[in-house]
Amino acid sequence: MIEAKVKFFRAVIAEQKLKGKAIGYISAPLSTLGGGYFDVNAEVSLTAKKRVEARFGESNAWMLDPGSKESELTLPSGARGSNDDYMLMWTQILEGPSGTGDDFDFVYFVGPSDFGAVFGLAGTGDMDKISAYFDDRLGKDAGLKREVDRGRVTRNTFRNYYALKASVTFSNGAHDEWNIFRQLNERRRVDPKYGVANQIPMLFDGKSVAPAAAEQSITPGVSAACKS
Repeated sequence: MIEAKVKFFRAVIAEQKLKGKAIGYISAPLSTLGGGYFDVNAEVSLTAKKRVEARFGESNAWMLDPGSKESELTLPSGARGSNDDYMLMWTQILEGPSGTGDDFDFVYFVGPSDFGAVFGLAGTGDMDKISAYFDDRLGKDAGLKREVDRGRVTRNTFRNYYALKASVTFSNGAHDEWNIFRQLNERRRVDPKYGVANQIPMLFDGKSVAPAAAEQSITPGVSAACKS
């Protein structure tokens, strides 16, 4: 299952590279955790993909969106793959055959402005808008209603998540992806074939990450649980 997905995405990336496009990866929170809701997060990830491609030009840039349907891991039993399964898949895809991330030209970490674009936030009454969004969506989205009934999401936790968190800072998977790209760049810096000038650019919320921050590791997310 994982091997097939890795082959699939490598083929898609190769196809886009043949078109001369720069290849980027969207790192975004996806799981229903801390007040966030998967379907909304997947919409944010897709919107970020479109925004970045529009920014650089669709004929010149293509973003791999981990929230896409093609990214889903389904076991033969029909069950969804575990977090460990997803981490293994994305690690292999991001590292690439050489272990230096040669398939990717840059990575984009989703931030508050990307979420704000989905909710129509403009810096005035943002929590009011998010609360109204929740009320409207709750009546239309059976999945959200199910998570509310389970106690995994409430109106207040949803509001606080998308108003105050709303970035990769609060995502287990994104923490691991940050550390993966940090390690890829560390390998590149000491490899004469690459060096400092050929590190993989890291962007957060639309801006380049400062050098000191880009070289810092952060608390592991899913990978920490894998080691316990």
